[in-house]
Amino acid sequence: MSGETNLNKLLASMSPSCDNQMYGFATMDKASFNALSVVPKCLFVEDEGFTVIATIDELVDNNIECMGPFACITLTVHSSLEAVGLTAAFATALGDADISANVVAAYYHDHIFVDWSDKQAAMSVLERLALAHQ
Repeated sequence: MSGETNLNKLLASMSPSCDNQMYGFATMDKASFNALSVVPKCLFVEDEGFTVIATIDELVDNNIECMGPFACITLTVHSSLEAVGLTAAFATALGDADISANVVAAYYHDHIFVDWSDKQAAMSVLERLALAHQ
């Protein structure tokens, strides 16, 4: 199932949604990850170790040191992995508002992790960006 590739349609219909969970970013080796009782929001295997994104509560419960808290904003439009310009457009808008964005492009949706204290401002920026393309 392929998603949308038209940039204007993507921007107009991105419909950002925040799940109001606090997330943390942690890093660990494979053995440490295998011992966890965490269901990560995201797992990325890097040369230096595993990057785990999970709720702060799960990481703290497992005594895992992490960076955060972050809010996860999901763009609910089904964007194609071949779409060009969506990440650049929202990252530029967030950057212009001095909001750092850590982006995960998953199969169906883009997920933007922002500092917890910036979540409302980030939602406003993304909603304004969508309105500007309707």
